[in-house]
Amino acid sequence: VIISILPGTLKEMHSDVHEPEKYGIYQSVGDSVGPGGVIRAMRTVPIYEEFARQIKKHCPKAWVINLTNPMTLCMKTLFDVFPKIKAFGCCHEVFHAQEFLCRVLKEIKNIDVKRTDIYTQIGGINHFTWISEAKYKDIDILKLLPDFMDKFYDEGYYEKEDRFQFKYDPFAYGNKVKMDLYKKYNILGAAGDRHLVEFMNNNWYIQNPEMVKDYAYSLTTVDFRRVQQKERIEDSLMLANGLKEVKLIPSGEEAVDLMKALLGLKMIVSNINLPNYGQVVGLPLNSVVESNCIFSSDSVKPIISKKLPNNVLNLVNLNSNNIDTLYEGIKRRDLNIIFTSFINQPLLSNITFDDAKELFKKMVINTRKYLDKYYDLDKFIK
Repeated sequence: VIISILPGTLKEMHSDVHEPEKYGIYQSVGDSVGPGGVIRAMRTVPIYEEFARQIKKHCPKAWVINLTNPMTLCMKTLFDVFPKIKAFGCCHEVFHAQEFLCRVLKEIKNIDVKRTDIYTQIGGINHFTWISEAKYKDIDILKLLPDFMDKFYDEGYYEKEDRFQFKYDPFAYGNKVKMDLYKKYNILGAAGDRHLVEFMNNNWYIQNPEMVKDYAYSLTTVDFRRVQQKERIEDSLMLANGLKEVKLIPSGEEAVDLMKALLGLKMIVSNINLPNYGQVVGLPLNSVVESNCIFSSDSVKPIISKKLPNNVLNLVNLNSNNIDTLYEGIKRRDLNIIFTSFINQPLLSNITFDDAKELFKKMVINTRKYLDKYYDLDKFIK
């Protein structure tokens, strides 16, 4: 079972991402945490409750692969509603960080490798995962970062073929946030910069559009996504009508390889999202975490990750606990509990309590078409 949905439409996503801008709150993605992530979760979790019930009823032994955000809350819902579910969440963000480390190795040691040639220790929560160790053979790649940053930090360096792709691609970034976090904590943030910034105090990297530009990433607008959606629909129609040749191009995801491993055709280590059985030390048990796991025939086994430094662990715990609170509020359909998670979002560091409540109510009203079925909104909005 493969689940990949947009909860609501781009109209709802527009409110998620852009309504907070009226209060000076900017979001580069708005699908996992922050005010947009909270409202998106309110729409998503009830849908996933039903997915879990139907999987339990019709195919309880099937493997379930989730690709939808907010990843952590989607996975938490599946396991809470159907504890025996065989599910995991896939995210390609760490792959980009591994490709970045390959570029570090190339620039400093002139060694050309693929991301699958290096081993990285992974731990954290989705989109706020950290690499505490990265090695190619006996080379510690993280120790090469200071020399790499001396050369490339000011300009920025995207991990793809054109390292300046962030200047014209709103999904690309210069990895300056990632490098700055390494300077602060001596550990590398594993998600893309656009995701990392949303888990921290908004004064650090996303206070305003000028700061965003300084850190070489973009605030990806929903208008851009609308144009992209229109182009993809037109492209799909051309393919369906035989007006365009079908070309098989790897997406960068690992889902096919993971399915092969589960079928017993290979063995693979990959980072995925699961409840914490102890694989990420220092985060609450049963909270959904992201770490490396071994995939083999009908088996997924978490690998215990290296403990994160306490200062980083505190940042991760803040967000993990906030996500758990949000889930409890949605599960109970209690908007007061949901709001406690909303106002505790690091991106709302500069907003007053009253303004936060006003913003929350506006965002709920904007997307109530997808919420009225589950929540008593009128009672809360009064």
